[in-house]
Amino acid sequence: MRVKGKHVMFSFVLLITGFLVSLSYQYTSHTNQQGPPLSDSQWQEEDELRNEVISEQQVNQKLTDSLREVQRQIKTVEDDISTSERLYLNLVEDIDQLRMVTGSVGVSGEGIHVKLDDAEYVPGEDNPNHYIVHEQHIQQIVDELLVAGAEAIAVNGHRIHQQSYIQCIGPVIEIDGETSFSPFEVTAIGDSETLDESLNLVGGVKDQLVNQNIDIRIEKRNEIILDPFFSEKG
Repeated sequence: MRVKGKHVMFSFVLLITGFLVSLSYQYTSHTNQQGPPLSDSQWQEEDELRNEVISEQQVNQKLTDSLREVQRQIKTVEDDISTSERLYLNLVEDIDQLRMVTGSVGVSGEGIHVKLDDAEYVPGEDNPNHYIVHEQHIQQIVDELLVAGAEAIAVNGHRIHQQSYIQCIGPVIEIDGETSFSPFEVTAIGDSETLDESLNLVGGVKDQLVNQNIDIRIEKRNEIILDPFFSEKG
């Protein structure tokens, strides 16, 4: 039996029709399982709820952005405060250091003790002035200690400050107008090792003073206490 073209076409149409009917049935069954269709008022209510949710989400996003901005500003303020505190602490340290150098406050700490004394033996034919401590000898010690990083210095208990002066008055020495006699004790606060090494350099201050007939003794100490300097002018 020959299959004509119109039979093939008819069979194809029936196949498509069956597929569409089956698809329509499945869709109808699925719709019926989900419940009855929404009314216009229900659609409107659902749309309003959806819009409210979207609006709340937008408000929440704005609040979140505002919160992040406030947190950023707080972080900036905290950083500024931290920087100010560090600057303040550094300023306080600088002021304390300046007070130590100027002698306006009492200080204590490790350091070094230097004793300068006149020579015990003076040959009869020599000038005795060549065997006694002069202001330049004390000044050499003070200058070397300052260069080596001494934080505070005193001579015979008298604090040295930025306006101090040392001068010979006959057989005695005046320090800021106060008379001092031999032996002279120079005390300095600072790193004792550094100060000691500075004075004991080969060809340095100690060797120079020994060559000038000055008796010099250097001693490192764990603690030295220096009183503040008070001028007569207050």
